[in-house]
Amino acid sequence: MDGTVLVADDDRTIRTVLTQALTRAGCRVRSTGSLDTLWRWVEEGDGDVVISDVNFPDGNGLELLPLINQKRSNLPVIIISAQNTIMTAIKASELGAYDYLPKPFDLKELLSKVNKALSNQGVKASVIPIDGKAEPDLPLVGSSPLMQEVYRFFARVLKTDLSTMITGESGTGKDLLAHALHNLGHRVSNDFITINASTASINKIEGILLGGKEDLGIKPASKSSTIYLDEISEMSPEIQLHLLDLLRSELVGSKNFRFISSSRLSLENLINQGLFREDLFYRLNVVSVALPPLRDRVGDISELVRHFLQLSALSGLPLKTISINALALLRYHRWVGNVRELENFISRLIVLSPDEEISESQVNESLRLIPLINSTGGETDNVKLSSSVESHVKRYFDLHGDTLPAPGLYNRIMREVEYPLIALSLSATRGNQIKTAELLGINRNTLRKKIKDLDIIVTRSKKMM
Repeated sequence: MDGTVLVADDDRTIRTVLTQALTRAGCRVRSTGSLDTLWRWVEEGDGDVVISDVNFPDGNGLELLPLINQKRSNLPVIIISAQNTIMTAIKASELGAYDYLPKPFDLKELLSKVNKALSNQGVKASVIPIDGKAEPDLPLVGSSPLMQEVYRFFARVLKTDLSTMITGESGTGKDLLAHALHNLGHRVSNDFITINASTASINKIEGILLGGKEDLGIKPASKSSTIYLDEISEMSPEIQLHLLDLLRSELVGSKNFRFISSSRLSLENLINQGLFREDLFYRLNVVSVALPPLRDRVGDISELVRHFLQLSALSGLPLKTISINALALLRYHRWVGNVRELENFISRLIVLSPDEEISESQVNESLRLIPLINSTGGETDNVKLSSSVESHVKRYFDLHGDTLPAPGLYNRIMREVEYPLIALSLSATRGNQIKTAELLGINRNTLRKKIKDLDIIVTRSKKMM
């Protein structure tokens, strides 16, 4: 790489790491912990790429983006932030950032983005100004790395009309993401029409897209509406062909409507089996995103639970809190129904719990009432751990069909196994880390690191088992 990179971050350690890595890669680097200094360098014409944090003692890095784009429209700005929310990704994109990476970021990935930015000098960012309205309530919750990928995808396609395919298991939030793409996009003033693919008829689809079926009680969608095809994999071959013909026509095409589709099944697998039309798939799958199952984002469970508690209070239910030990129980339970199952579980706890704080014993008792679901359909007694893991991993690959899961599968699987192992061991020793390390047969420092990495809350309490 060849170029000057301006690094702005109030964390001295991050500045040092980035300076060393970029220098080794061949770049010249100037670093600062101040927005004022960064802006002075930009005004002076220095720098070919900017890497900037969001929060500074003297201001907000996102608020500087419009000024940089106005002063030097061809200067790429890569935003890095520990504010790992969907709005951070959206604002960074709308205000003209070249790219966005959440902290902690992968250093190789950041270097790759810097290299790409240096290679694309002169390519102007697409700047869409914020209208100053209050931020809407956002349905997507979680700051795990997998959710960060979803947020970055969301920010990139939000202001486009590209046909979008959302995949994921039942209960992962496909409907929520589809609604968010509409409600935060430029078609928000138009209709959002859901077509249930499994029950849709030719008359209903024609009536919605073309009109002329009012006598059947079918209201046509207004032009520029968003059409959401829910569970497209369940659409019959006859309806698939008819929908394809409609999409090919000028009356329907992407200029008049934005199409968002969802599927819990692998469409690639269905295509190979002759159950789904490949030509329709490519019409609807211009861009795609996979929503991760809850078992791959265990770290988000605490945040999700608190979100559901707040939502319930807003809907008129009693305001409840939840104990740390109760949260720990929820984090290592296998939520087969994903986020939707967790939300329903929390709603039941709120109604049934007599106390203001939901306790560990209440959660434990409610979890016992959930039937154990075995993906193989057989008995779960006396099954070796290796067999259970093998079954779990096989099912995980099967759900992805012919496509591969996101990189980092080893660490995700190990994290899923390690979390309940360490959490239950700590509970069995009543939070005694010396005894837990001895029980597990690992060094105490290793245990402490794993507790920190897995975000396990350690408390002195009665046994869970």
